[in-house]
Amino acid sequence: MRILHTSDWHIGRTFHGTSTMDALAEVLGAVTVQVREHDVDVVLVAGDVFDSATPSGAAYTLLGDALVALHETGARVIVTSGNHDSAARLGFQARLLRDGIHVLTDPRAIGEPVTVADADGPVHFYGIPYLEPAIVRQHWPEATLRTQAQTMAHAMELVRDGMRQHAGRSVAIAHCFAAGVEATAGLEREVRQGGLDVVPLSVFDGPDYVALGHIHGRQQLSERVRYAGAPLHYSFGEQHKPRGSWLVELDADGFASAEWLDLPVPRRLVTLTGTLDEILSADNVVAHADDWVCAIYTDTLPQTEPMRRLRERYPHCAMVQHQPAATSAADVRSYSERLRTAATDTDRIEAFLEHVRAGHGPTEREAELIREVLDDAVRAEALV
Repeated sequence: MRILHTSDWHIGRTFHGTSTMDALAEVLGAVTVQVREHDVDVVLVAGDVFDSATPSGAAYTLLGDALVALHETGARVIVTSGNHDSAARLGFQARLLRDGIHVLTDPRAIGEPVTVADADGPVHFYGIPYLEPAIVRQHWPEATLRTQAQTMAHAMELVRDGMRQHAGRSVAIAHCFAAGVEATAGLEREVRQGGLDVVPLSVFDGPDYVALGHIHGRQQLSERVRYAGAPLHYSFGEQHKPRGSWLVELDADGFASAEWLDLPVPRRLVTLTGTLDEILSADNVVAHADDWVCAIYTDTLPQTEPMRRLRERYPHCAMVQHQPAATSAADVRSYSERLRTAATDTDRIEAFLEHVRAGHGPTEREAELIREVLDDAVRAEALV
């Protein structure tokens, strides 16, 4: 059996104020092509289908179009809810969907699999929606569910109970932050990296494959436990992470292989660092005029209207930051230390300018103006 593992579509998310709907529609169209080309039997979407608990009408339309297109390839589609989704809104029409499209959002049904058979027998798919302990503990009052780890461990016990009742191979689908995940800037916006939110890898023992969502970059925690990541780059912190999905194959004995399938990137993301003039150089413009650009300019002083100047050359410049290059002196001595050792008002002003300019003190002209102002102040005090 061939399974395509995707996650974190985030339909409706914007990228620095720009809609991503058209780009996502293009990428999901490429997913459909891959499903057909690789004779995929089951497509999994491991949570965060929408970016908001209250999706727009256009977001529902895009989801509907994507699910119908995938279904028309002949594949079964299994969708679970993530922390960005409203389980009620995502799952309200589950009973109305055509045969072969399954939306699993009810925590009380975790142990009840969706079963798909192939020549080697049945494969049971156990969908675990995102489980917020404070919300779902009402369903299992006998269990202690204070943390995400405890809650996911309980859910996986329900999965293993289901596995004991349903002979055959098994796949679990979940949405959480698992231990062993690389902590990068591409982590979810709301992920808290304290111990309470981390689910140990051992929790997922049992199924032949575990399809995880929640992390936006491709990650392999073990041969049979993986994250597929998001189909689009949703932040500059993700720009170097590939976009795609896992093509997982099960044979008669269980997990057989997993192959990464790259997806197209509608518009590349690039971070350009240097002085503003360097970033605006002709070579950079030729190479990146059509890219999403994050510009980090290192001039000592803030430049006038940097975003306007950047967008004249880079129409898709989404972000600009001023980060003056730090000097070794600024790295060694803290602002408070420089203030403590300042003997004069001139020293204090220079310390302040070094602090706010990442180690760069006043220019020669600024130093002259500082001396003039301080001399005028001294003369005024002498006349009082």
